[in-house]
Amino acid sequence: MIPDTGITTVSTSGTAVQISNTPNRVLKITVKALAANSGIVYFGESDVSTTNGWGLSAGNEFEENYRELGGSVPFNSFWVDAASNGDKLYWRVVLDG
Repeated sequence: MIPDTGITTVSTSGTAVQISNTPNRVLKITVKALAANSGIVYFGESDVSTTNGWGLSAGNEFEENYRELGGSVPFNSFWVDAASNGDKLYWRVVLDG
């Protein structure tokens, strides 16, 4: 297992940003909207937008354990968008490998 962390910034609201282009398989992911964010951050797949995705207000987090569900997903399938320019999403993953 390979742990990894990072922060993804959405420079322009309405323009989704890929969290990672790494094809490694994710066993577990935790994402958190930074407390300093001024709007909602949206986490999801490539079709994520300010109207589609898991919405996280500043300081809120979401966790998914794919390993417990019996599987994994490619790391490069996660994207983020934001309602406000410059908002950020912290992420922590456990990758297979």
